[in-house]
Amino acid sequence: MKIKISLLTLLLLISLTVLVNAQTIIKLGSATDNREFVLSKEKGKFVALHFLLKTECPYCIRHTQEYFSKAKTLKNVVQIFIKPDTELEIRAWSGKLAAEDLKNFPIYRDPDAQLANQLGIPDGYKFHNQIVHYPATILFDRKGKEVYRYVGKNNSDRLSFDQLALKIQELSKK
Repeated sequence: MKIKISLLTLLLLISLTVLVNAQTIIKLGSATDNREFVLSKEKGKFVALHFLLKTECPYCIRHTQEYFSKAKTLKNVVQIFIKPDTELEIRAWSGKLAAEDLKNFPIYRDPDAQLANQLGIPDGYKFHNQIVHYPATILFDRKGKEVYRYVGKNNSDRLSFDQLALKIQELSKK
């Protein structure tokens, strides 16, 4: 009897640990304005985290511009764009984006790619003589649970807006 109770207690503790770890705390500050993104405040909406490459990346500019131009068609999705660069580097890079777009979609900073590491986005990709994390998009559902991830194989391999829209449509039916 004691063994059964101890085993049940152990299983309960393991389950709670897994549950706590699954509820990743995601909080980022913007490098382009004074906003802060906190995943737990976005309940009721899908959230797409777009991990952009470190350093100067023309693919990242095109990727964000595509999303900026189409984002209003996905009203139930919060689009978050993340770079691991310094604040100054992000501001210089984002200077190539329209100021009006940055008002709607600030670029958030992931210092030292801590969030990318925490979420298991692989690194080891060589780009501009640096080792960086692969480009990725992670999608969270309306309850804040990760439901989809796409990790590119190189700097031009990104989840297109149309692919994300199809995935949202599929997940919305469930």
